Amino acid sequence: MDYLYNSLSLTHFASTICALANVPAPKQADEPVESLVKLLNGPFDRIVIHNPDAVAQWLYCQHFELFERVLRHAPICVPFKTVMPSVTPVCFGTMYTGVLPEVHGITFYTKPVIKTDSVYDAFIRAGKKVAIVAVEDCSMSKIFLEREMDYFIEEDDEKVRAKAIELIKEDKYDLLSVYTQDYDSTMHKMGVLASESIDALKLQIDIFDELANTLKSLNDGKRTLLTFSTDHGVHNEPNGRGSHGSAETCDINIAHFFGVI
Repeated sequence: MDYLYNSLSLTHFASTICALANVPAPKQADEPVESLVKLLNGPFDRIVIHNPDAVAQWLYCQHFELFERVLRHAPICVPFKTVMPSVTPVCFGTMYTGVLPEVHGITFYTKPVIKTDSVYDAFIRAGKKVAIVAVEDCSMSKIFLEREMDYFIEEDDEKVRAKAIELIKEDKYDLLSVYTQDYDSTMHKMGVLASESIDALKLQIDIFDELANTLKSLNDGKRTLLTFSTDHGVHNEPNGRGSHGSAETCDINIAHFFGVI
């Protein structure tokens, strides 16, 4: 079967973020998306990347109304093609290094520390302050450890939300990654469109909305790039539970959203 994949590889994300901060890209990263770099018109004083897990492009296409508060703050939608296998550590490994899984070294669901040069390393070399806020035991709490940056590992999404807002108000970081997982966790148990899963998706959007509103409240004259950048999509298994990891478009096609504050 031929799949209608998005043409733009997720390997272009890392260098795009660096270009928008006027920071040299990770050493092996694919080139930036020049049209997006020109459209967003960097450089930016700070970048906040919200990484909600498993928010498939098809969810945006079929349930557009749910994403109104994403588009309010980040109206530029960019279709990316994630990597195989479409599981969290593999995809975030590629997102932040700009290389394929066989290069960064995570080729199945495991969570070792990635040694390949990453966005975080690039920002650190440029003298920038960097932090990750993530749920404990998740991929983003583990695969980019052992770097001269700050890690805030929290119990759940609500505590991630609170810590991220606290850090934004402190205005200490030039690059802040905020990982949340409630939709992914819920859809694995209940199915991708169960009411409980949709409520969890709404929570991810609530968090993004609050991050954006907090940034806007700073009113400090700094230009901020804010993104809503997921890792992979989702599908239902015959048993009715949600899953991912396949080469189907529902798992591979993802949409990222970019905005300027």
